[in-house]
Amino acid sequence: MARAKSTKKKWTNREKPFDSFFFAVLMVLLAFGMIMLFSASAPTATQEPFNNPFHFVFRQAIWAFIGLAGMWVISRIDYRFWRKFSRWGMIAAILLLVLVKLVGQEINGAQRWLGFGSFSFQPSEFAKIAVILFLADALSRGGDKIKKFWRGLVPYLGLLLVIAVLLLLEPHLSGTVVIFGTACVMLLLAGARVWHFAALAGIVAPIGIWLITSSEYRLARVISFVDPWKYKLEGGWQVIQSLYAIGSGGLFGLGLTQSRQKFLYIPEPYNDFIFAIVCEELGFVGAVVVVVLFATLIIRGIKIACNAPDAYGTLLVGGVMTLVAIQVFFNIAVVTSSVPVTGMPLPFFSYGGSSLSFMLCAMGLVLNVSRQSKGGLK
Repeated sequence: MARAKSTKKKWTNREKPFDSFFFAVLMVLLAFGMIMLFSASAPTATQEPFNNPFHFVFRQAIWAFIGLAGMWVISRIDYRFWRKFSRWGMIAAILLLVLVKLVGQEINGAQRWLGFGSFSFQPSEFAKIAVILFLADALSRGGDKIKKFWRGLVPYLGLLLVIAVLLLLEPHLSGTVVIFGTACVMLLLAGARVWHFAALAGIVAPIGIWLITSSEYRLARVISFVDPWKYKLEGGWQVIQSLYAIGSGGLFGLGLTQSRQKFLYIPEPYNDFIFAIVCEELGFVGAVVVVVLFATLIIRGIKIACNAPDAYGTLLVGGVMTLVAIQVFFNIAVVTSSVPVTGMPLPFFSYGGSSLSFMLCAMGLVLNVSRQSKGGLK
């Protein structure tokens, strides 16, 4: 008797290689970021209470190992497997954002962290991935429904509004910008009409102005952005020191580890302003290399999205690469005083364990989609 064929779905893709070029660029960025993190953090780490120049880079390396392990596992699981968990992930993200407001750790006036003792993570990092997974699944199933305003676009915007409110209560404006921006790009990729967004801009703009003017610290950031030298000992201090670092780097920089601004001039230079240290130590050439590496990663990711076997894969990779692009753009724009300070980390460079781990796991999704790209990638 003939043996019945198994109908069980296989969720692994071990027999298909992922995009090695994308992976190689990613590893170069990660290694580059770890080197610069050590250089930027060593002066702070040698002081009390750390007393160890490797303190920050060791902690980052642990999170990087966790993220790489997660990336490896996710890259071997068919990306469509995660569709069944997209709604639960979205619910979990909202619950975590509520929980962080109730019992979260407060650091520097912001309540964004959950954890115990020295272990903590930002639920907003999980929310970024959860939103991408949910929208990729929902939009790929919805067909042309997204072209309708009330029955198509508004329900998604309502969900995003809930997340935005929870983030703003922390407060976490940069996280709100990243998630909302990524979601809007995904909605447009799915077929939402541009004029719908244009019409909504007339409503969103006044709300944005109100959010800025109603918050003392946000208003101070905008005022100091307009004329940082007028407020050089207050809100403009960080930006001015960043510009000094960029300017003193010149064409080829002062040399690796030779930054001067990281010695108590730029507050926490290993965080959001690490790109300024890159410019100071490696100069214009080093800064261009970093930008080119990120551009190469994003363009390659877009190519993977375009060659995905289905709409879900396209939206999934498109969302992840948009997430990277928005963070890179705003981080460099802040460091160069092109936009007001928003607290945006530079992916793979800025210190932050949960951000790094979740970003690497998101890269695992991209790598898995690349395993199944139509006709392969060249």
